[in-house]
Amino acid sequence: MVGNDFGKCESIDGKVYEVDVEVAEPEPPVTLVRSAPRSGGGGAPAAPRASSGAAGDRTLENEDKGMRSPLSGVVSQVDVEVGQEVTVDQPLLVLEAMKMFTTITSNQEGKVKAIDVAKGDGVKQGQLLIEFE
Repeated sequence: MVGNDFGKCESIDGKVYEVDVEVAEPEPPVTLVRSAPRSGGGGAPAAPRASSGAAGDRTLENEDKGMRSPLSGVVSQVDVEVGQEVTVDQPLLVLEAMKMFTTITSNQEGKVKAIDVAKGDGVKQGQLLIEFE
C-alpha cells in the first residue's frame, strides 16, 4: 500500500490502483407514517379544501387530530371524504415520490373533519393533509 496526496493507492497482483474516497456527512433519520402496498382501483373524489390559505400552513389546536405528510411528493389519490368515519390503519391517501407510491393510513379512529389536499397537489414533508374531529 502506497499513500499520496491524491488518495489511497492499492496494489493488487502487482498492479497499482488509485482509490479516492469521499466522506459523506450523515443525514438525519427520516420518520415515516405507516406505509402499505398500493391498492388498485380509483378513490373517492377529492373533497373541497378546508382552508383558504396555502395548504399545510393551517395550524391545529390539537396536533393529535391531524395527519401530516411523512415525505414530500404528489398526491396521487384520495381515498376518504369529509364526514367519513375511519378506522386505525385505513388508507387515507396515496403519495407518489420518485415513482414510488406510499399509502398514508389513519393512525386513529374518528371522523374526517377536513382534507387539505387534492389529487395532483404537491406536498412537503410535515404539511397538514387531513384533520379529524
